[in-house]
This record gives sequence, structure tokens and C-alpha cells, in this order.
Amino acid sequence: MLVSSKNKLRLATLFTGIGSIEHALQRLGKAYEIVLACDPDKFCKETYLANFPIDKKIWVDYIQDVNGKKYKNVDLLVGGSPCQSFSLVGKRRGFSDERGNLFFEFVRVLKDMEPKFFIFENVKGILSNDSGKTFEKIQEQLKSVKYDVKFAVLNAKDYGIPQNRERLFVVGMRGKNIFTFPQKQKLKITMHDLLEDNPDFKYFLPEKGIKFVTDIKNLKKCYTQINGDIALCQKRNQQFNWHGDFIDMNKYYLSEKVKKYVLATGTKNFYSKAETDLKVARPLLSTMAKMHRAGVDNYITCGSKLRKLTPRECFRLMGFSDSFKIPVSDTQAYKQAGNSIVVDVLIAILKELL
Repeated sequence: MLVSSKNKLRLATLFTGIGSIEHALQRLGKAYEIVLACDPDKFCKETYLANFPIDKKIWVDYIQDVNGKKYKNVDLLVGGSPCQSFSLVGKRRGFSDERGNLFFEFVRVLKDMEPKFFIFENVKGILSNDSGKTFEKIQEQLKSVKYDVKFAVLNAKDYGIPQNRERLFVVGMRGKNIFTFPQKQKLKITMHDLLEDNPDFKYFLPEKGIKFVTDIKNLKKCYTQINGDIALCQKRNQQFNWHGDFIDMNKYYLSEKVKKYVLATGTKNFYSKAETDLKVARPLLSTMAKMHRAGVDNYITCGSKLRKLTPRECFRLMGFSDSFKIPVSDTQAYKQAGNSIVVDVLIAILKELL
């Protein structure tokens, strides 16, 4: 145990995002104190402060402005520099990209801060970038500032979250590294267990979206998935590119045959004209589950049967509890979920560290 359970863990984060490690510590019930948070994204800051009401002086917008020597008594430093430079779906410019070079700022702060241990997270593509030379450089840099490092690619689906999300985790300690990565766990839930009961109709796809999502080429290439048990890896731009997970809402929809019957002209025993989406429902009948009688039962129309995940569902698939506030627009919420670290993976790591 690296930090006494009686003491608060002193935490610093770089590329903070919305606070995955903070929420992991909350869920673990571990007492902690935030001494530094750093991220240039104003929307991330808004979400972070809504959930972790720290003194705004603790927040620093740019990592270049962080003076690590001010935080010599930090226990844990957590960060994951922007992954776009190393991602398999990006241009993979590595350290030649300005965002890739932010890793060296992480090392600078790490050297000056000297925390007891750190966690660094990034896409697994960083391992193969530039034929492996990029990650060799990363290891050299971390060792040069006197940290013994261990690394592994962990998948969220192996740690309690039904999402196929592989990420590289590097854990470093000053002196001999006694850390061992957590064992895989049997997945006990599916993505369907994390869905909302009554999503807003705005999350249903228009006809153009349905055609793209159901295109056999996209399904075969795993760009899209419908009603999967394990979610595809979330992306920061998932709201706009129609890639990812979609839900088929057929359960409570009428078949075309029954739909024609329901909307057919009524007989003298029923209303002369069938109506849907009534403002005041007709009396519910005990037989309504078995019978469809035009003009008698209540029906709701919806232009599409296929919908995307809601922001709350995306946050659930990243391990955030429903108590976690989402104060930003849907656009920013999807981006924040796609950029985040899966909380349950961090919990598994923290259990080994603490």
C-alpha cells in the first residue's frame, strides 16, 4: 500500500478532461484532495467544476503554465496527452504533431513534481507508431526522470464495462516498481443493461442516418453496430459521423400488417376514424396487450425505429454514475465521453495501487 488508508491521497491531473480518476476515487470511497487540474477545454472545465467544486485557482488551462515544483507533496499524478497523433484512425504524425509533443510537457511536470507514482493513459496505437520507436522514446523519457515503469493494454470489457475499448496504461513508481496490473474480470452486464428507459425522440435517426447505419459494408467493417452486447469503442466525434452503436427500438412497435389494421377505417362498434398521439388517452383495456382495435387502443407514432445512444448512456458506458452531472450540450457531452478514461478500469488499477 503506497498511501495510508488513514490519509487523503493528494491528486494532480494533467489533460484532466471531466475527472475520470476523481470519480473513480469517489466510487471507491477513498479520501482524496485535488491539488492540481489542468485542461484547456472550457467545456471540460464546466463539467469538472459542476462535479468537483474546487477552488478555481487549482485549475490551470495550459500544461505549459504548470510549475511542477509547486506540488512536491503529490501522491499520484494522472494524465493522458492528446491521442490523435498516435491513434490508428488518425494521421499518426506522432511527435511531429504539436499535440504529440505535449507528452514532453507531461515528463517535464513529472520530473519537477516528483509524485510517488503516476498513471499515463493513451491509445494502444502509440505502441506501433513509427515502428515502435515512439513508445521506446516514451519509456526512455520516463526512465530518465527516475521512474520505473510498467505498461499494459487494458480493455474496458475485461473490467466490468460492456465496451470494446482498448487503451494503453503506463504505471510508474519512483524506485522499484512493485505494481501488478489487475486480473481480467468476467463481464456480468451487457450494453442493454445501461440503456435509458425513455430516451427522447430527438435521438432517433432520420432516414439518411438509418441507411448509413444499416449499410452492410459499414456493419461488416464494424463502423456501426445495432443492438450489440458489448459497445464499440466510443469516439470524440461520435455524434456526427454515424459510427458507433445504435439501438433497434422494435420491441413496442406494431408490425406493418397490424399497423394497417389499426389505421383502417373503424366499424359501427368503434370510432369511425382511427387517431394516434392523442393528448388525452382513451381508457386502457385489460385486453390491450393482445388486441389492436382501430380507434379504441392508444398508439404513438415515431418516424424511425433506430436511435443512437444518449449522452447519459455514453457516460454510463464510461463508468460514470448517474449522479455525475452533465451540464453541457449534447455535442460537448458526446465529445467528453469519447475522450474520457473508463472509470472502472481506473478503479481496478487503483485497487492494486492502494
